[in-house]
Amino acid sequence: MASLKLTKSPRLNYLLGSMGIFSYYDVINHLPRRYDDYSLTRERDLLDKERVTIYASVISNPSIAKSFKRVSIVTFDVMTTKGTYFRIVAFNRPYLPKIIKLNEFYTIIGTYDKKNNTINLINLTQGKIPNSKALRPIYSLPKDYANKDFVSLVNKSLSEVKGKVSSLVPYPYRKKYRLVDKEKALTMAHQPKNYEELHQSLRYLKYEEALMFSLKNQLIKEENKSLQKIKKEPIDLSVCKEFLDTLPYKLTEDQETAASEIIEDMNQSSLMYRLLQGDVGTGKTLVSFIALYANYYRGDQGALMAPTEVLARQHYENAKKLFKDTKLKIVLLVGSTPASEKKEIYRDIEEGYYDIIIGTHALFTKSIIYSSLGLVIIDEQHRFGVNQRKALLDKGEHADLLMMSATPIPRSLALSIYGDLEISTLYKFPNIKRDVKTEILSTEDDKIFEIVGQYLSENRKVYIVAPLIEFSEDGRYSAEKLYARFVLKFGTKVGLLHGKMKNEDKEKVLSDFAFGDVDVLVSTQVIEVGIDVKSASCMIIYDANAFGLASLHQLRGRIGRDGYPSICVLAVSDIEEKDKLDILVKSNDGFEIAEKDLSLRGPGELIGLKQSGIPDFRFINMIDDIKIFVVARDDAREILKDKNNPDFKFIVDRCKKLIDQEDIYKA
Repeated sequence: MASLKLTKSPRLNYLLGSMGIFSYYDVINHLPRRYDDYSLTRERDLLDKERVTIYASVISNPSIAKSFKRVSIVTFDVMTTKGTYFRIVAFNRPYLPKIIKLNEFYTIIGTYDKKNNTINLINLTQGKIPNSKALRPIYSLPKDYANKDFVSLVNKSLSEVKGKVSSLVPYPYRKKYRLVDKEKALTMAHQPKNYEELHQSLRYLKYEEALMFSLKNQLIKEENKSLQKIKKEPIDLSVCKEFLDTLPYKLTEDQETAASEIIEDMNQSSLMYRLLQGDVGTGKTLVSFIALYANYYRGDQGALMAPTEVLARQHYENAKKLFKDTKLKIVLLVGSTPASEKKEIYRDIEEGYYDIIIGTHALFTKSIIYSSLGLVIIDEQHRFGVNQRKALLDKGEHADLLMMSATPIPRSLALSIYGDLEISTLYKFPNIKRDVKTEILSTEDDKIFEIVGQYLSENRKVYIVAPLIEFSEDGRYSAEKLYARFVLKFGTKVGLLHGKMKNEDKEKVLSDFAFGDVDVLVSTQVIEVGIDVKSASCMIIYDANAFGLASLHQLRGRIGRDGYPSICVLAVSDIEEKDKLDILVKSNDGFEIAEKDLSLRGPGELIGLKQSGIPDFRFINMIDDIKIFVVARDDAREILKDKNNPDFKFIVDRCKKLIDQEDIYKA
């Protein structure tokens, strides 16, 4: 994307581009992730081991020493305006004696040690900071981009866009909730004079984000809900019952309920718009196959779309096994399908030869025409944009839609996010009770190799998971680094899988892991979605803190699926930084974990890799701000009822434009 040069530095412009920042508007929409508070601490409020801020003059020249671990220690004495003395201690800052001036006053932030009357230095600034500038913004930036440089760019950007920022929240709602306008909200977010300004800023930004999201969602739903199906014969439930009786296992009560709800929806005159959610291993795929079978018996084609070829192929193989004694014709259509085969598949789909089409984004390319598409099922639905879902629906003459998600969301939260969407939830695990223990260890603990060796001796399979593919300077483990480490230990039993590999190489290593000689699979998060190897009983996740809790829970769901006692090791570089992970040790409840995961995700915070299961929000925290979201959802309904009102037309047109701009054919 071409853009003006935001700075005179090509290096900084490059770093800004890597963050997706190409304009002054992008700059001001990149909010601080936190604020350093330079408000002075009253001396009577000083608490041991707590962070404090004092204003004091330097009364002794700084001295420098080195400990036995070659750590530099700088010390100097200060005195406040009230005559209170403190000793300042700074570790690994050998430059301080050169910049600190005797008898000068400084604002000093540090941790107070009451016993020794010392302050362990965190930061210091020459002179006194006015109360109106006591909150200093700290941004998420590449490590080579200094925070002070970005602050300067923010100030410049706010000046450049002054008077040009439009508020998307209609005036009647700004007045109703006493909200500031958007330009003021952004200014106060970057330059808050106090916590009240920060609060008012986020009130506007959170509400606008929630309102826009709700409007976009409801515009799509409004269009789909208004469509009527071509009149069809009702699905014969006895036919479905006959098919279920042929299965080698009994459905759980949850699966029976969900299947009944789905088929009841499919028998309605209006379109089905339903979410099927459940924890990893609760049997969503089987329920979706029952829906495809019912759809077949009303004479329609069904399409099942997965986010990756690996998962699409797995669904295809499972469907072939499940329907092997029926007359259903099933085909796989993915991006890597040879062009000559695609042409033949397109022709057969258009002529109605295939009953079930399973694939990836290839299912809604411009070339494909369905003869009678009656049911669309989208697995891991959050990985597809709203318009991508709509594009596949548009391939059918008003097809029903069933979306599936393996990250459970509390029902009240799901209703707030998805509005009028009907929801079926699977809570119970079918057939076999899983026995998975979770343990937190240091990444350098030799016990990890002992655990892996033990499971290999029991002829079980092992996953090793890394947050990255290739070497990174930030010290995190990569799949390639771990592959080398485990090959040295376990030889040819180790395989490597990641997203940059060719599809045929991925398929081979997965096949070797599931059925062949590969017993240890080193992988990235690609295994989170859908890969099912029953003999996998051990998983080691390196740099576990780099993942969200919901993602870790989904990864853990790949093991112990045949009831064999299993273990998931969360390996961290600093064993003291394990607080976030403790919930995974204590709980295997996906709903509880998902709720905790959401509560940890604050606006602008980078808590690891991209979370899955719910839409990504910049300002809203879906646990803490649920009331804002519920209010915005209801306001969106009011606005759409009166969408031709001049006060509302602007935001409705903007939402429609944003929906239309989404690239629905992006692979």
